[in-house]
Amino acid sequence: MPVYNPPLRDMQFVMHEVLNVTNDFKDMPQHADTDADTINAVLEEAGKFAKEVIFPLNISGDTEGCTLNRETHEVTTPKGFKEAYKTYVDGGWAALSCDPAFGGQGLPMVVNQCLYEMMNSANQAWTMYPGLTHGAYASLHTHGTPEQQATYLHKMTSGEWTGTMCLTEPHCGTDLGLMRTKAEPQADGTYKITGNKIFISAGEHDMADNIIHLVLARLPEAPAGTRGISLFIVPKFLPNDDGTPGERNDVKCVSIEHKMGIHASPTCVMSYGDDGGAVGYLVGEENQGMRAMFTMMNSARSAVGIQGAALGDAAYQKALAYSQERRQGREIGGDSKEPAFIISHPDVRRMLLFMRSHVEAMRALIVYNAAALDLSRALDGDEATAWGEIAELLTPVTKAWCTDVGMEVTSTAVQVFGGMGYIEESGVAQHYRDMRIAPIYEGTNGIQAM
Repeated sequence: MPVYNPPLRDMQFVMHEVLNVTNDFKDMPQHADTDADTINAVLEEAGKFAKEVIFPLNISGDTEGCTLNRETHEVTTPKGFKEAYKTYVDGGWAALSCDPAFGGQGLPMVVNQCLYEMMNSANQAWTMYPGLTHGAYASLHTHGTPEQQATYLHKMTSGEWTGTMCLTEPHCGTDLGLMRTKAEPQADGTYKITGNKIFISAGEHDMADNIIHLVLARLPEAPAGTRGISLFIVPKFLPNDDGTPGERNDVKCVSIEHKMGIHASPTCVMSYGDDGGAVGYLVGEENQGMRAMFTMMNSARSAVGIQGAALGDAAYQKALAYSQERRQGREIGGDSKEPAFIISHPDVRRMLLFMRSHVEAMRALIVYNAAALDLSRALDGDEATAWGEIAELLTPVTKAWCTDVGMEVTSTAVQVFGGMGYIEESGVAQHYRDMRIAPIYEGTNGIQAM
């Protein structure tokens, strides 16, 4: 049977003994009271949620997948996913590192990243539903107007509403300057959005009351290339004055992709404006969408790096458990004529040590990157600038290196299992399939190098 145990001791070791992040928190007024005991208590409960609530849904969700009703354009998630999401919202996990001004708990980013490692290890496909909301939240928190923040951030912080990033089109992915989605200004200050986007994770689902799409589009007579891109809020339901979801917007999911992995996360083809134009609200200034896009993209890139460590650790745990119960061959130099547990064989130990050492290295990089973000936001002047530059450097490194290594680690886990690793029941085949997208999405790893 597949197993998962939250690596609490390993996380504590990195945070408190290697990097000593709580010492840095003492210099940050907003985190001065966040000590090691507080962090440990939060992560212990987070581990319980990951292990007890979403881990049991991982294999079943992968097997069942998502379904699209082509008449209503609604996506139904696998059995148990919606109920697990309600537990997540009720537990306040969505608000962990969000701004207290918008209902957040204000804990450091390092705590949030450890939460997301455990959730990705337990069930990566499920974690993608709330995961992209953080990128959309970050963009609106940085670039949104006070009115936009008041309308959307409280609901996104609580988890009642989720968010997406709508960038890619059928003819352009990396080169966003080629996009064709249009935004036409309206007399009331809104914009009519028309066009299509592909590869939109959780672009449609039944787990939240509303889905807030952040859509890149081009205004009339905008400059060519990326200099002419603007960013727009395009809600699934237009918010009423009292903040409740109102009229259905002209945005719909027209199909979902059939993928190699992450089957329980719908990768949607979204259509905007089939019936005249979706209502959109400009974020920031016209033709300045790339600045706002990179705010949410960098958040997403850090999150994808976490997936490398998370799936690597999940695969390692399964491989370690299997190596301690699978007997095959005699122990080299041993006296017993009985088959030995395969963990006694030098090559298996080599593979296990490779996996464990690289998972620990990935985790240390992720925590250090998150600590740099925390310091850049909490300090002032030259210190804040210096830590911000470190975070900017480490974000693409975290994304690219952790996902490349995550591929190696999950592949090695399959090798430890031997032929059984190629069988779906082992659980490691799913980790390898799910992991394969990580070096590709949110900017391929070659793009991170650039």
